[in-house]
Amino acid sequence: MAFKAPDQIAVAAVAAGEKKAHLSVGKLLVGGFLAGAYIGIAGLLAVDVSAGMDRAIWGGSITLVTGAVFSLGLILVLIAGSELLTGNMALVPLALMRRKASWGLLLRNWGLVLLGNLVGALFVAYFLAVQTGVIGGPDAADGTTAATTFERLSSIASGKALAESNLEVFLRAIGCNWLVCLAVWMSLAAEDIAGKILAIFFPITAFVALGFDHVVANMFFLPAAYWAGTPDLGWDDILTNWLFAGLGNAIGGAVLVGVAYWFLYLRGTPQDAPRAAGSSDGTATAGAPRGSGRDAP
Repeated sequence: MAFKAPDQIAVAAVAAGEKKAHLSVGKLLVGGFLAGAYIGIAGLLAVDVSAGMDRAIWGGSITLVTGAVFSLGLILVLIAGSELLTGNMALVPLALMRRKASWGLLLRNWGLVLLGNLVGALFVAYFLAVQTGVIGGPDAADGTTAATTFERLSSIASGKALAESNLEVFLRAIGCNWLVCLAVWMSLAAEDIAGKILAIFFPITAFVALGFDHVVANMFFLPAAYWAGTPDLGWDDILTNWLFAGLGNAIGGAVLVGVAYWFLYLRGTPQDAPRAAGSSDGTATAGAPRGSGRDAP
């Protein structure tokens, strides 16, 4: 199986970040909507699949199953193509540090993608989770699928928005996007779909199993739980969680992946070094043999 070495991944990541930074407003919003919806669909599937698993029997395997299923979200984002804020938190800063993008373009990208992700996640939460009845409610009969899915969603949302302190959310969000951006980073190394899926699967499974906070995922889980009728959950709790999750995600992606790998593989190299031609998900297009100075296909 062909793959890129870490220094080649860095070149491909800069090319991907540059391309994302220069996308039109319409493409950022539509791509952001799709990514938010994909993460929401993955979250909905994860809740449905893990609902009803008895902790006395399954123990920690419940979060492992939840994470394995939730990896569908980033697989859809990267393979189908869309714009996810948390991944862009590593790629666009890389382009900025290589002088392929400006601060204005970075803030424009993050702001528009954030808006698109929010609308997409809310769309899935309200129309596909709550209004379809896939997520039940507090009045669902005990033992029914509706009751178990509501209980599972409420448990996830209450843990994130009510039980975790702001510091805990912030720190968990750092760990989350460190892993998410590593998944994006490693997917750039793969040159076939199977390799990309494997690169995505394990880091995403890990962050969910560890209980870390992903701001876009929480844009689905928390509003869906609120609209379904989870007790004691309010919009002030939801917005506070989003704030600290977003800040932590930005540090995890921009610093622990973007800056770290810029320092390892790009710092001090010529700014005009040949770069990879990026496709929609940031991977290199075919054309140059390995070792030619261009990113290999």
